[in-house]
Amino acid sequence: MSPSPARKDETLDAFYRGRVLVLQKKKGYRFSVDAPLLADFVETRPGETLLELGAGCGIIGLLLAAVKPFRRLVALEIQPALADLARRNVALNRFEERIAVVEADLRAFGPAERFDVVFSNPPYIKRRGGHLSLNRERTLARHEVACDIGDVLAKTAECLAPGGRAYFVYPVRRANDFRRASERSGLALRRLRPVRPRAEAPANLFLAACAAAGEDGGGAAEEAAPLVLFGPDGAYTAEADAIFSGRDHA
Repeated sequence: MSPSPARKDETLDAFYRGRVLVLQKKKGYRFSVDAPLLADFVETRPGETLLELGAGCGIIGLLLAAVKPFRRLVALEIQPALADLARRNVALNRFEERIAVVEADLRAFGPAERFDVVFSNPPYIKRRGGHLSLNRERTLARHEVACDIGDVLAKTAECLAPGGRAYFVYPVRRANDFRRASERSGLALRRLRPVRPRAEAPANLFLAACAAAGEDGGGAAEEAAPLVLFGPDGAYTAEADAIFSGRDHA
């Protein structure tokens, strides 16, 4: 048996029933349920190019590469240690030909091309909206210190190709901020899906799909049926279990 690729300060976790392996820091930023939810929500097609704004350890790109078609993904990450971890995860899963990790500040990123799909699981918490962690890696990943919601949506609009699509996950408390930022950037909100922990509970997250400027098709955004994560018995619902297992999108 070959030795584990995890270092002493890391864990090695399996997802999608063992199809994806992910290295994470034991005490640094660790992704949460929102990452696989967004990976499932992102729609891709064969031959498309994708851009991720804020890759962290690379988890969303890995999940996409495991079950969805696309030609190439550029994953931006501002933190050197996380960018290095994302590259190691890409190599660990043998996705080097499809995923390129770029260490860059998204605000300064100026690609020579535009992308068919842009997606982001961005920092959620306003800079002055919560306690800053003593761990800088967690702070930058969770708080709007290096970028805010306006930066993310403006860069998305700049990088989307004509006819392109963008996908995001945010807490419900940021819904009004999201709408204002998408309007300022020129993105057209096309679809919303609330996420509820239980059927009787209010939504705490929402998934959003946007269109590039001039590609809205008119009309109000569609609001899809809520995604409910847990049933009355405390177990995952059938849809949540399918999402976390890496359901087939063929």
